[in-house]
Formats: sequence, structure tokens, C-alpha cells
Amino acid sequence: MPFLIAILGVLGAAAFWWYRMKAMNDAAREVADVVGRVQGNIRRKKLRKQAALSPLTAIDDPVVAAATLITAMAAEHGPILPKRETIIREVISQIAENQKKTDEAVVYAKWASAQIDDTTIVIDKLAPFLRERLDPHEREDLLQMLDRVSKGGEQSFKVADQRMLRLRQKLGFEVN
Repeated sequence: MPFLIAILGVLGAAAFWWYRMKAMNDAAREVADVVGRVQGNIRRKKLRKQAALSPLTAIDDPVVAAATLITAMAAEHGPILPKRETIIREVISQIAENQKKTDEAVVYAKWASAQIDDTTIVIDKLAPFLRERLDPHEREDLLQMLDRVSKGGEQSFKVADQRMLRLRQKLGFEVN
């Protein structure tokens, strides 16, 4: 009988400690979830704050920056109609790693260019960013992409000389 009481005591103690460990594990998991949610909220708040300042400050990818720059310069001459958007997608798909990245860049570019009225601001914000991240050959390709977009679509347009001059200057090209 004492042997049976000892076994029941050991089993009771094991059950008690197992329950305590399970409760501590649940509490630790709950704390980790709360910490994760707080970190996520902080990150989202930071992104919202950046986006509220300007859609351009939230751009951290050269593909999105190029798409936004090209779209803003095209939108200066009227709304981006389907044929023009198709051409923008084509030129961006040449530099994007996949179709999803192309779609993301073009959608963001259309939204950002609609938020900013002055193309000069877009050039002033994005051209230095692109100059830092692109080599001279890639910067020249960017200008060719802009030229292709300007000549395609429903109606071709000419990028204003002052805009092109400013863009070339901000991209680090010598300007005469």
C-alpha cells in the first residue's frame, strides 16, 4: 500500500509539473505573439508615416523608382491610357525580375504619380536615388526607356527639354 501511494504521489507531482510547464509555455508564446504584433505595428506605422510624407520617400527599389519616374513624366502629358500603360509595363518588365515585380512597380508608380502634381519633385527625389544605385550604362538605358514610352501609346509626346535636362543632370550626366 505505501508503494502504491508513492507511485500515485510521483504521478501526481509529474502531472502538476507538466501542467505548470504547459502553462509557462503558453504564457511565453502569448508574450512572443504580443511582441511580434507590436513590432509589426511599429513597422507599419513607420511605413505609413513615410508614405504620408511623400509616396516617393517610401520607394526603396530602383525598379519601382524607374517606373515611378517614367510614369510621372508620361502622366504630365495626360492620363495614362491602356496602350501607354502597356508600353510602361513592357519597358519595366525588361528590368524587373518577374511579372509580379513588374505589376507591383507599375501599380505603385501610377498611384505615386497621381499623388504628386509636379514632375520636377519626382525628378528631384528619384534621380539622385537612381544615380546611386545604377551604373552609367543603366542610367542611359533608363533614358532610352523614357524615350520609348514617350514615342509609344495613343499619342506620342515630347518630354520637355527642361525636364530632360534636369533629369540628365540629376542622373549625373554632363549637361551642355
